[in-house]
Amino acid sequence: MASSGVPALDKLLSDGYPEKSAVLVIGPPGIGKEALGYRFTQTGIAQGDFSLYVTKRSVHDVLRDAKGFGVDYQNRIPFLIAREGGQVKIDINDLAGVSFSVKEVLRANQERRIRIVMDIVSPLLVLNPSETVYKFLTQLINDVKQYDAVMLVMMEEGMHAPQVMAAMQELFDGVIEVKVFEEGIKIVPILRIRKMIGVALRPEYYRFSYSREFGVEVTPYAS
Repeated sequence: MASSGVPALDKLLSDGYPEKSAVLVIGPPGIGKEALGYRFTQTGIAQGDFSLYVTKRSVHDVLRDAKGFGVDYQNRIPFLIAREGGQVKIDINDLAGVSFSVKEVLRANQERRIRIVMDIVSPLLVLNPSETVYKFLTQLINDVKQYDAVMLVMMEEGMHAPQVMAAMQELFDGVIEVKVFEEGIKIVPILRIRKMIGVALRPEYYRFSYSREFGVEVTPYAS
């Protein structure tokens, strides 16, 4: 198992994400899905794993955003395939190039356990037919599973047709859903595990919160 970096979430997952798995995190823009990716990579670095972050954003934006969620990488940041400032530059218009770059990085670090976070799926779906992105992800997941690796993929809910969302979820070993619940005049982020290979289904929702002081927390939710 690979620790998520959030103790309460690890408990729900029976000690973390399953080995050699691909997990999809879905939720509306701005809710804080990326916080799970930041914690996942930060924990991996601390444990001696190789952590890879694939993003459409610049490295500066990623590091600034991570601090907002209580994650300060300091001088120990993930290997970044990014639009600007990373070790490898990404062009999300070039699916073959993205795939090649990821696989080259994996091959170069195959002696270690690998953690991967990707936040490029929704932009890829905007730029390409859904069938093309589906094939791209199918092959990439198969390639990743040749290594001792766990991949966490972010996807925006509300941007894509229901059949596209359903097809994408079917590809992954696990799906974590983050959404908002209106509680009077408050908006409360909540989380549930929709599926996870090797883990008993937990259909209930949990409160999902984050801050600079306490980082990311997952606690029982009662409306």
